[in-house]
Amino acid sequence: MVPRFDVLDPKVIDDPYPSYAELRAHGRLCRVPPASWGVTRHADVAALLRDRRLANEFPADDPQFRMERDLAESVFKRIIPTRAPADHSRLHQLIVKAFSPGVARRLRGHIAELADELLAPALDTGRMDAAADLAFPLAATVVFELIGMPVRARQEIWLRSGALAKAFTPFLPEGDRAEADASLRWFRDYVRDLVLQRRPDEQGDLMGRLLAAAAADPVAYSVDEIVDNVMFLCFTGFETTMNMVCTGCEALAREPGQWSRLRAEPALAATAAEEFIRYDAPIQYTARLALEPIEIGDRLIRKGRSVILLLGCANHDEEVFERPDRLDITRSPNPHVGFGGGVRGCLGAVLARVEGGVVFERLATRLSSLEAAQSAVRVPSALFRSFSSIPLAVTPA
Repeated sequence: MVPRFDVLDPKVIDDPYPSYAELRAHGRLCRVPPASWGVTRHADVAALLRDRRLANEFPADDPQFRMERDLAESVFKRIIPTRAPADHSRLHQLIVKAFSPGVARRLRGHIAELADELLAPALDTGRMDAAADLAFPLAATVVFELIGMPVRARQEIWLRSGALAKAFTPFLPEGDRAEADASLRWFRDYVRDLVLQRRPDEQGDLMGRLLAAAAADPVAYSVDEIVDNVMFLCFTGFETTMNMVCTGCEALAREPGQWSRLRAEPALAATAAEEFIRYDAPIQYTARLALEPIEIGDRLIRKGRSVILLLGCANHDEEVFERPDRLDITRSPNPHVGFGGGVRGCLGAVLARVEGGVVFERLATRLSSLEAAQSAVRVPSALFRSFSSIPLAVTPA
């Protein structure tokens, strides 16, 4: 029998990795209720991320996407990850410019200055919440500037970030749907007001360029499409980087040996960031739709079935990673799939890597000690490995 994997099991949400180990030991596939296949092994996940037999667009009645009808139609059908290839390519050409490797490299100095600014109060007080005081404001400020969102919106969005995460989560307890729907409506209204106040600008931020494209071809680009994609890119743009920085800070506080190694060699910061992504992937899975039958081992995934690529599980595959449950900031090579892959991979992966490398280098340079002041508080989620609070005690270098 193929094992059943309940992504909403409280034990899984708290710590999915023991369950992942059991799934990998059993085989390459598992059943994910209500009607999906889960893929557990690194080799299969890495290959399927690039397999054109899998698509991101889902039928409106797919049981995994049971948001209210208007939200499913107006948001999930318009955002770039779920678009058909032609529409995906059209949007990708505009959006990718905001998150290109060149843009990310040019931002390195600005990110370092921002990190130093956010760390400054902690150098005086000896206290810092790595989630609220560092990870979120840094990640949000960078992506807000690229997109054209006002930085003043940070606090309001931080207060709603947990609910917004629910809004972008396919597997969600029924009791959370009202909060998720309300947060998504608020965010859409907020972004729509911004879009309607902006002018087209082909050389400006992402919002300005999207509006310029709409002005040139209003049939191809609607206001609703711009609003929904700005909203999606804003949230995912800070969520992944924020979660990586949070995971790294919590892990370094919990493992003094790894912190000492980073302090001794700040040049390991970029390698450390990759390991934090592997060790506790910011996004635990990604969903695909089988466009034609796919064989995995002795099993056949039929056309039309949902396929859940378990990124967090693949990142702990013993066949690829030596001692995968051990954090090792010197791990190299590190072929994790924490950012997905293929044409549907994370648009902000390069930027997230730059941010992670800069932030952990600044922590290692500016601080001589970093310890847990209280227990970290996680945001319960089947999809995101998030924290709402990571209280730290720190000492200036």
